[in-house]
Amino acid sequence: MKKVASRKKLFLLPIYFLLFTFLVSACNTEKRAEKKIQKDTASVTDFEGSLVFQNVTLDQADEQGRPLWKVKAEQAVYTKDKKAARIQKPSGDLFQDGKLVMQITADSGEVQEDGKKIFLKGQIVATDPRNGAVLKGNELEWRPKEDLLIVRQNLVGTHQKMVATANEGRYFSRSQQMELLGQIVATSKDPAVQIRTEHLVWQIPQQMVVGDRRIQIDRYTGNRVTEQAAGDSGQVNLKTKIATLTKNVQMTSLEPPVQIAGNSVTWNLTTQMVTSDQPVKVVHQQQQVTLTGNRGQVDLKGKVARLIGGVQGVGSRNKSQLYANQVIWNIPTEEFDAQGNVIYHQQVDPPLHLTGSRAVGKFQGQTVVVTGGGGASGSSGRVVTEIIP
Repeated sequence: MKKVASRKKLFLLPIYFLLFTFLVSACNTEKRAEKKIQKDTASVTDFEGSLVFQNVTLDQADEQGRPLWKVKAEQAVYTKDKKAARIQKPSGDLFQDGKLVMQITADSGEVQEDGKKIFLKGQIVATDPRNGAVLKGNELEWRPKEDLLIVRQNLVGTHQKMVATANEGRYFSRSQQMELLGQIVATSKDPAVQIRTEHLVWQIPQQMVVGDRRIQIDRYTGNRVTEQAAGDSGQVNLKTKIATLTKNVQMTSLEPPVQIAGNSVTWNLTTQMVTSDQPVKVVHQQQQVTLTGNRGQVDLKGKVARLIGGVQGVGSRNKSQLYANQVIWNIPTEEFDAQGNVIYHQQVDPPLHLTGSRAVGKFQGQTVVVTGGGGASGSSGRVVTEIIP
């Protein structure tokens, strides 16, 4: 049942109708716009068949009598059928399952469908007191039966962990989950990252953001982007500071200057460790070196890459190729350590083709040392061989 009150509770609307009718008949010589009922709680005016309340409190309860919303307003104008009201300078509380879930303020608004929906407009501020999340925008819609709060037009969502802007936000109060839509830019200070995408689900209690569209993550050092990664989908755990990207992943690092590509990448934003459990490619454009493997790990802080399973390394500058079960590559020094079924090939005149259980050297260097073993690698015993092109 809908209630109307201000400072003190108002009487039921039918009583106002009786009082109003009485005053209209007694003061029929006055202009219609000047006919008012003055009470010590609020004033009521008949304006073209509608009721106007000044300084009122509106509230609505569900079928069990639990509050759905309670809003104070400087003015409320009820329509003739009493099923809708226009309100000015509203502020109040929104409830779910009888519990306070959101506190709101706005410039104006409407109560529609006999209190089943609330629309607010102009300088919207909605705050969830349970977690401190704040939503700002120019338009708000509250659908209590659907557990849905929609904020549109210039949405800004703020939390101690992150700030996000989008075209629209949908907040589900029970799960404390926000769905962001359109031109999303989400920025976190710890970890220092910025996320860009078109659809993002922000799970506030879990401190997790999940995107099912193309998503880009930039990591900052100061005001400088030092790493950038993108994938067809992904998520960032703000608590563990780990990002996961899937499908068509492309990652670029400034220091060391490498590119990483694959279909599954886990990125520890604190340790700067990038791991893939699926085929992965690492490219160094300046050194003209490409390394691929069935899985791998790149330590961006230590500037070391380790690839495992069917590893192939290509040095374009001196036309060298390396095959091994595992390769550890020190990126700044350009040195590699390859182990297990090693094959090294260099297209010189005459071409060189060597095999062994281990090889160390540089992709663009003049010396590579290949050793044999006959151990677990299964290669025949072979002495140390130096190749000097």
